[in-house]
Amino acid sequence: MATVNAGVVVLDCAEPEKLAEFYKGLLGAEETEATANRVEIEGPRGFRMAFRRDVNATPPSWPRPENSLQVHLDFVVAELDEAERAIVGLGGRPVEAKDPAGPHEERGFSDPAGHSFTVRLAVAPTAPKQG
Repeated sequence: MATVNAGVVVLDCAEPEKLAEFYKGLLGAEETEATANRVEIEGPRGFRMAFRRDVNATPPSWPRPENSLQVHLDFVVAELDEAERAIVGLGGRPVEAKDPAGPHEERGFSDPAGHSFTVRLAVAPTAPKQG
């Protein structure tokens, strides 16, 4: 018997309502709960996230070491350029980072509150990266 029935990724931020809007747009999610200090959403495949108010929240500085990576999310996408346009349109920002090692083509971003995340292709490309 499992001890835990479900999990929720919770991000601390100064403005949970605004951050929930970003992730609702990114994930095609719906708001499932909202209080004065927390907003929870659920995506179409059951992925759940919540955003907790912390007026002293400091965005991570990844990839810089000063206030390094605190949490990191990976999202699988069908097309990187299309995902990037959507992320930037929702208020996300590309993050400068080295080309990652490994089999997946991916790009790094930060959400409007500064949390880092990666979008990557579902299937590794068959040809090596150029450039």
